[in-house]
Amino acid sequence: MSPGGRFFEDVAESRVAFADSDVATSTADLRASPFRKVAPGLIGNPGMPPNSNVHDLLECPVCMNLMCPPIHQCPNGHTLCSSCKVRVHNCCPTCRNELGNIRCLALEKVAESLDLPCRHQIYGCHDIFPYYSKLKHEKTCKYRPYCCPYAGAECSVTGDIQFLMMHLKNEHKVDMHDGSTFNHRYVKSNPQEVENATWMLTIFNCFGRQFCLHFEAFHIGTAPVYMAFLRFMGDDDEAKQFTYSLEVSGSGRKLTWQGIPRSIRDSHRKVRDSQDGLIIQRNLALFFSGGNRQELKLKVAGRIWKEH
Repeated sequence: MSPGGRFFEDVAESRVAFADSDVATSTADLRASPFRKVAPGLIGNPGMPPNSNVHDLLECPVCMNLMCPPIHQCPNGHTLCSSCKVRVHNCCPTCRNELGNIRCLALEKVAESLDLPCRHQIYGCHDIFPYYSKLKHEKTCKYRPYCCPYAGAECSVTGDIQFLMMHLKNEHKVDMHDGSTFNHRYVKSNPQEVENATWMLTIFNCFGRQFCLHFEAFHIGTAPVYMAFLRFMGDDDEAKQFTYSLEVSGSGRKLTWQGIPRSIRDSHRKVRDSQDGLIIQRNLALFFSGGNRQELKLKVAGRIWKEH
C-alpha cells in the first residue's frame, strides 16, 4: 500500500520471514544434490583435500552454510562467511579475538574452483555452475521464488506459486474465483476523503493459471485517480501469452482498457506507477457511479483470454 494509504478490509497478515543469503549455499543441499557427483570441483583436483575435507574447510561455524568469497578470518586463522561477520559484531566466534578485515584468500580460491548447484534447487532448478556464474544465474533463474503479490500491506513471504496460493488464501483471506470473466463492484463512502487506498486483492483461476486483480486510489501529480490492473502469477514470458480487458460504464458512457497482464515479478507498486492499467479520474469515476456523486459505486467488468 502506498505511504499514508488506507486499506478497506480487516485481514490477517503473515509476517513469516525467509532467509535468503546471496553468498551462502547450504552444505546439506550441496551434498543432497543429484548432480553433486558430476561437479568436477567437488570430486577433487590434484593437490586438493578430499571431498569431505573440502566441505569441512568451507563450512561456516556460525550458519553452517558453505562459505563463498569474501571469506574472513581472525588473526588465529578461524574463518567465517561475510554475512556472519556482521552478525557476530566483528568478534571471532571461535577464539573471541577481533576479526578485523583479514581475508582468507586460499579458501576463497578453493571456493571459486567448485561447481555449485543453484540455490533455487528446492524449487526445481538442477543446474550446476562455477561460483561466479552461479551468482549471475540465480538473479534471473526461472525457478527463483516469487514475492507475495498481496498489496494491502507489506508482506515478506516468498515461495513458488502453489505455496503463495495457500498463503494468500489462509493468511490474507483474499477472494478467489474460477473463470475468465468477472464483474466486480467497488464501493466507498466519502470518496473525496480518500488519498491513497487499496481494495482487497482478488485471484482468478483460469486456463490452469492464476491472475491477481488490483484496484487502487492514488494521485498522478495532483489529480486523484482510481486504477484497476491485472497481474499474472508466473514469469513475464508466460504472461505474454494472455490478454485481458477491463471496462467501466454508467450513464450511457463506457471506458475500456485492453492489455497484457504483468508478471508478479514486477511489484504492484511498479505496475501502478507505470500506469499500465485502466485509469479513471475521480470525477469520472463518480460520474459512472451515478446518484449525487457522493459515494463511489464503480462496476468493473473484465475478461481474460489466451492468445494463440
